[in-house]
Amino acid sequence: MMLKCKRHGASLVTIAGECGTFGEDKGVPTHARARVFLESIAKRRILITYQELANVLEILPPHSIHRVTVDLERLMEEDAVADRPFIAALVISKARAGLAGPGFFDCARRLGRFTGDPGGKDAGTFHAAELNAVYACWSGSGDN
Repeated sequence: MMLKCKRHGASLVTIAGECGTFGEDKGVPTHARARVFLESIAKRRILITYQELANVLEILPPHSIHRVTVDLERLMEEDAVADRPFIAALVISKARAGLAGPGFFDCARRLGRFTGDPGGKDAGTFHAAELNAVYACWSGSGDN
């Protein structure tokens, strides 16, 4: 199965292949594999859905989205400690018109970076700012 980025038409499998193996690797935690992949798509300014990330990482149902969410929250914790933008902002919900899922905003609140309404205008503003910061950090350009 060839996965394509719905926004850019790039093959996510090709992008994953450029960075190494992203399937089940017992020696490398999933969150670490997710970080390498997300850093590679940040350079290309590509957004990906939770399901697309689960597919790239070869995380199988029935708990694939939950596992991806847990891994992304771990990345957010690492980014907060390192004072980096949340690379997890690159992962969006298919049902939320280009925004990250509610868990992203809940985690950002727990980490002290978000104080607004996860279902309101504040969420869109915060997410856009995080995306700009991610692009600036990993691709060298803050323009969105």
